[in-house]
Amino acid sequence: MVEIFSSRWRMPFQHRPRWLMGLLAGHRTLVLVLWIVGFALVFGWQLSSMDGVAFFRRGPVARPVPRLRPVAYNLTDFGGVGDGKTLNTEAFERAVEAISTLRARGGGQLNVPPGLWLTAPFNLTSHMTLFLAEGAVILGIEDESYWQLMPPLPSYGYGREHKGPRYGSLIHGQNLKDVVITGHNGTINGQGQVWWTKYKKRILNYTRGPLVQLMWSKDIVISNITLRDSPFWTLHPYDCKNVTISHVTILAPVSGAPNTDGIDPDSCEDVLIENCYICVGDDAVAIKSGWDQYGIAYGRPSANITLRNLTVQSVVSAGISIGSEMSGGVSNVTVENLVVWESRRGVRIKTAPGRGGYVRNIFYRNVTLDNVRVGIVIKTDYNEHPDEGFDPTAVPIIKNITYSGIHGQGVRVPVRIDGSEEIPVEDVSFQDVSIGLSYKKKHIFQCSFVEGRVIGSIFPAPCENLDLYDEQGRLVKRSSSQNSTDIDYDI
Repeated sequence: MVEIFSSRWRMPFQHRPRWLMGLLAGHRTLVLVLWIVGFALVFGWQLSSMDGVAFFRRGPVARPVPRLRPVAYNLTDFGGVGDGKTLNTEAFERAVEAISTLRARGGGQLNVPPGLWLTAPFNLTSHMTLFLAEGAVILGIEDESYWQLMPPLPSYGYGREHKGPRYGSLIHGQNLKDVVITGHNGTINGQGQVWWTKYKKRILNYTRGPLVQLMWSKDIVISNITLRDSPFWTLHPYDCKNVTISHVTILAPVSGAPNTDGIDPDSCEDVLIENCYICVGDDAVAIKSGWDQYGIAYGRPSANITLRNLTVQSVVSAGISIGSEMSGGVSNVTVENLVVWESRRGVRIKTAPGRGGYVRNIFYRNVTLDNVRVGIVIKTDYNEHPDEGFDPTAVPIIKNITYSGIHGQGVRVPVRIDGSEEIPVEDVSFQDVSIGLSYKKKHIFQCSFVEGRVIGSIFPAPCENLDLYDEQGRLVKRSSSQNSTDIDYDI
């Protein structure tokens, strides 16, 4: 039987029956099609994690972790002493200088071993990895005379708190490429208490500096570290591209630590912030793009920013803010899988006449609010200005803001959208909203000069400014009073 079967199977090609020929041809065609489709799917999946290509998703591409550097140094190789007393600024500077000579070879890594490494501010270089071992703590020196002065940011006009120059950051970099700050959850500690005290006593002559600031740089990865007690904003990427911030813990006292924002992407493009825990004395994340006429002239927007899988707390401000300095424009922002707990505000957009610019194409999805005073905020009269030179007729555009999957408990005011006649809020959508309230006297959904829609049923009941649609997207009721106001700041 085997011989008979084999001989039949081996009969000449031209003598095979037509039905068998058709079956074989169809089988081969099907296999070829399946192979092509499978290859395309695998190839597309692989490319989706590479630079410049994205499939089936919005927002910036998560860049792969850079390869290991060909050369690694320890800080002790350059005379570093981790006793918390010895000043290690020269050791850091010598290490960075050595790594700067390795660019053609792919750069170098500086390992900071366990210990307390006191230092004044220092700069990074391109193609550098700063690695903080478990138990490693970089301590910023408290004496401000060691902190160099820098020119004001061009999109701000002068220091955020004082005219003239500003203090630089503890860890700084300009015009860099391929920089990694990572570790086994080592810590960068700004020892900001002395700065906060002097700021409150008004005895500082210049704007306080951030903890980490990278300017005009690209291909930045910051991961698996703790940042704490910054003198001012904690992590400030300024006019940067391709920034990934992942598995970072950022801490400062929830009160008494003024302006200690967690992460402030400022005039940045293609930013991914994910899997972070932030508990600070101001906004956990604040997306910015310049201040009034200076930001308008600088003209660098913040765009293509994704925030996901974040747990944040801000007792005095907001979990996630856009603005108020947004004069270069902010667009294409996605905030998803966010938990805001024990905070004054949940998610907020803030601006004012004189800002110019725009906030548009903003998407909030799957947000949980736990014991928050005001859940969703859009405020259009945040009137802080750098000087008297701003143009009050330069009004921002706020448009295409979507809230979907917003849930929570213990919220006093679920929604407060305070548009104005000169700055109306346009094209706002709410869907799948259910928020348990702590203020039982009034289930308040506050609106003023806002146009948009509610899709399906939500709780609490929406304001009358918004059109109502059913779950299938069919219009149920058109609003007759988009300009009516029900804003009550006493609640």
